[in-house]
Amino acid sequence: MIKRAMSDIDVKAGLQQILKRIDAAYEQRPKDLEGGKPFLVAVSKTKPIEMIIDAYSVGQRHFGENYVQELVDKSQHPEILQKCPDIKWHFIGHLQNNKVNKILKLPNIHLIQTVDTVKLADNLNNSWRKLEITNKEPLRVLIQINTSGEDAKNGIEPNEVSRLYKHIKENLTNLQVDGVMTIGAFGHDYTKGPNPDFVCLMRVHRQICEDYHVKPEAVQVSMGMSDDFEKAIEMGSTIVRVGSSIFGHRAKQSI
Repeated sequence: MIKRAMSDIDVKAGLQQILKRIDAAYEQRPKDLEGGKPFLVAVSKTKPIEMIIDAYSVGQRHFGENYVQELVDKSQHPEILQKCPDIKWHFIGHLQNNKVNKILKLPNIHLIQTVDTVKLADNLNNSWRKLEITNKEPLRVLIQINTSGEDAKNGIEPNEVSRLYKHIKENLTNLQVDGVMTIGAFGHDYTKGPNPDFVCLMRVHRQICEDYHVKPEAVQVSMGMSDDFEKAIEMGSTIVRVGSSIFGHRAKQSI
């Protein structure tokens, strides 16, 4: 049923279109904003294995999943293991402490984007330390920030970020904190000015760089999704998470 329903979706064309838009948005970023060219995390939640393989076949390597069990199933799927050996999985959903071990044992885990408490950071650090992995490097994480103040959103308060960042950097040797992430409120009206969630995250980013004497390009900024990733890039995002604009791209109908 999934294959039949998705038969008119052109993943490769959708991916190519998004990459071009990323390039164009990066060109529009003010030159005084330091930070590297953003890279794309293709959000493959609820999408079939075939679509992931299609995107991988034309060079996409970073994929994001929101749900633990879905990531467990996909990352260990025989076709993914065979056809996508260099895939890099990002976990971008809320991670409960009792699910940490299920995630960390999976092949090709690259980045946990949603660390928002000291307890979760400690748990990840201790669990990663216990795993026996050849040539194991520190587990890469981002700190998730609730920039919109919505009760339904996960994330640490902006004024608490520095404390969590310091805790990870100074105490958790099995973790590498790569930067910050937000989801933000949906549907901002850009006729009223910049997205306040993006403004907030960039303010936090700048504060971290100043407090810990870190170069801006060394602290990743994950913000922007299908409906607003271009605006996010123009404001300084270095990681964008796009799903529907890739995996929902309709193939052109022949006349």
